[in-house]
Amino acid sequence: MGNLDLSFVSWDLISKFVLKGFYFSVVLTVVATLGGVFFGTILALLRLSGKKALMVPATIYVNGMRSIPLVMVILWFYLLVPVLIGRPIGAEWSATITFIAFEAAYFSEIMRAGIQSIPRGQVHAGQALGMSYAQNMKLVVLPQAFRNMLPVLLTQTIILFQDTSLVYAIGAYDLLKGFVTGGKIYGRPEEAYLLAAVVYFAICFGLSYMVKRLQAKIAIIR
Repeated sequence: MGNLDLSFVSWDLISKFVLKGFYFSVVLTVVATLGGVFFGTILALLRLSGKKALMVPATIYVNGMRSIPLVMVILWFYLLVPVLIGRPIGAEWSATITFIAFEAAYFSEIMRAGIQSIPRGQVHAGQALGMSYAQNMKLVVLPQAFRNMLPVLLTQTIILFQDTSLVYAIGAYDLLKGFVTGGKIYGRPEEAYLLAAVVYFAICFGLSYMVKRLQAKIAIIR
């Protein structure tokens, strides 16, 4: 530890190397969250539809994705899809598509639990008013499910942000890549990894604290 030298940490390091990677990590997190929630909600509705033709494929997809490490999915997509379509699609696009597809499985389970947490009496009340299944879900069930699951959804988003560091495996320029590149340029790779860990911890700890505060406020409202 006595050999550590953090004097290379400067605005020059941040502006030239870190900000670009941080921007990509944030954009990837936001896009993957929105896409994951959208497709995850669809998967959850399919699994709760009661129709075997819809339930079985959705269940296989969700359980299959949740049983495979994310880094393997990233590598498979990045290496195999270009072979199938005959042209490369780039590390950034591979990471984005892979994250949406992977996170949809996790958000699906969160949404399914949120939907099932709504009392059946409210569903029956919507049916009594003449609402269709789609109207009941859109106007009665899903708004309450999103509110119930908001802390869990945000927690999963924080985990997603941490997982963005895995795109380093396919050469995408994320936050970790920015630190590593800067560390190599300045000849301080160990310090760069240490600094990256501190930044990830600070961001994720701060966001986790905000989620806990939000959860407390939601609990008070109830």
